[in-house]
Amino acid sequence: MKNLKKDLQAVTKELKTLTKRTKELTTKLKKTAAGQLEKAQSAIKLKSPAQHAAEALKVLTKHTGKLIKTVEKFEKDKAAKKAKPKAKPARKAAAKKAPAKKKAAALTATDQVINIIKRSKNGVDVPTLVKKTGFEDKKIRNIVFKASKQGKIKRAGRGIYVAA
Repeated sequence: MKNLKKDLQAVTKELKTLTKRTKELTTKLKKTAAGQLEKAQSAIKLKSPAQHAAEALKVLTKHTGKLIKTVEKFEKDKAAKKAKPKAKPARKAAAKKAPAKKKAAALTATDQVINIIKRSKNGVDVPTLVKKTGFEDKKIRNIVFKASKQGKIKRAGRGIYVAA
């Protein structure tokens, strides 16, 4: 017990010296920061309003020059289009083609998920849908939520979905 009391007193003494030292360091830091701020402020040279105006005029002149070039280019292109009338291509006799095969429309993500749910007898949970479709968990959950709101699927139990 005596050793504990001595240790506690030693720790409190160390704590007091540390707090004293931190106070000294903070005051020293404040003084140096204030000095550096004063140096930085004195180093900044402020420009006169005339210099600011001159720089702004230079920038405006550059932008105006670019706009003028763009407008001139547009006018040249427009004049060139008017000067050259388009020749109509001669019509060729249309050869009869076999009717084009219609491509099967790619299933949407929602359709894929609903089809998987419809094929299952006992229902499907989200991790199974993630494995079968390869979609992210968040995407599957959003699809399931929307499909259940639309009445396309329903819940058979907690986390199990079946066709409506």
